[in-house]
Amino acid sequence: MDYKFLGRSGLRVSSLCLGAMTFGRETSKSDSHRMLDMFAAAGGNFVDTANVYSQGLSEEIIGTWLKTQKRDDFVIATKVRFPMGNGPNDSGLGRKHIIQQVEASLERLKTDYIYLYQLHCQDPYTPLEETLGTLDELVHQGRVRYIGASNFSPSMLQKALEISRSGRWEAFISLQAKYNLLVRSSEWELLPQCEREGLGFMVWGPLHGGWLSGRYRRGMGGPPAESRVEMAQKEGWFESWANYNNEHTWKVIDALMEVSVETERSPAQVALNWLKVNYSMSVPIVGARKLEHLKDNLDSAKWKLSAKHGEYLSKVSEVPLPYPYDMIRQNCC
Repeated sequence: MDYKFLGRSGLRVSSLCLGAMTFGRETSKSDSHRMLDMFAAAGGNFVDTANVYSQGLSEEIIGTWLKTQKRDDFVIATKVRFPMGNGPNDSGLGRKHIIQQVEASLERLKTDYIYLYQLHCQDPYTPLEETLGTLDELVHQGRVRYIGASNFSPSMLQKALEISRSGRWEAFISLQAKYNLLVRSSEWELLPQCEREGLGFMVWGPLHGGWLSGRYRRGMGGPPAESRVEMAQKEGWFESWANYNNEHTWKVIDALMEVSVETERSPAQVALNWLKVNYSMSVPIVGARKLEHLKDNLDSAKWKLSAKHGEYLSKVSEVPLPYPYDMIRQNCC
């Protein structure tokens, strides 16, 4: 597996990141450890989790696995923001919650530092100065090595970067955002912003909750039982059948299957490789419920999609731009 610097930092991470959201939820502890073993054997060193994943169980599973490894060989990323209890300060990006949660994450991960500590989503109720000042303190204390953002709007991301500069505080080295053949809105501002500001771009949902895995095809009456999309439908998640059972989705999946046949690679591998062709600095976060799915995803690192196939998929998956992006493109590009 190749390695790349995460943004302009000196931190080198594997070209694929292992997502641990399923650990302790759909995936047992023993299978989660097997996935970590498989990922490490393939050369992976970058693992992404969050305190809220299974209410801390994902971090605990990673922590017990880390005890059997050389700790410094792995870049463990986790997050803070969402509720970890019912109390008034059990969520958000205030100083109290962040300090409480970083201590809890360190205990669950069985380590004394976190390589990459990310804000899981922006918080409209807490001043950014309070949040960023707290993160700066954690870095200088040695409990956190680097900081990153996730699910930030372009304006809030830029505001955070400017506040860090003006205060001479530690600044984000990465942004984690959703991006795939069915969700390309990150191209409008976030991707150019990351390039301009030197942020690494971590991609969550690169297969859009299974939609780009090849399991769902035109003409199906609904999602298969116990599939990720059926779960999304029940839970009201973004990737629900109701949201994506439309002509654009099936047109993209038809093209994905076509390229899959021509390259003799799985649809999932094609979708992951499209990210590298379209934005070479992206680091897809691959998560899986089953070992065979993870193995297939890891195999995507062994080959590269041609520019021809990449351009074809980009053209088919393109959607009309909303204002003002449509006018800017028409008059400036």
